Amino acid sequence: MSPNMRIRQIHRWLSIAFTLAVIANIVALTMQIQATWIGLMAFVPLIPLLATGLYLFALPYVGRRNNDVNEVNA
Repeated sequence: MSPNMRIRQIHRWLSIAFTLAVIANIVALTMQIQATWIGLMAFVPLIPLLATGLYLFALPYVGRRNNDVNEVNA
């Protein structure tokens, strides 16, 4: 499996974990449970989700830049 595919897979699993954490937070708020750790639980997958998302967002632009440099040098 290529590194890009691995990062894409990690990003997918992190998004599922983030979604579940947000749902747990909404349920806790609906039940009026005042637990700060439930609210902060969403930040655990959010930070690596941001990093992998930015990496995946930049991939096409970095690849295009490398192709443009190669065409100019040819």
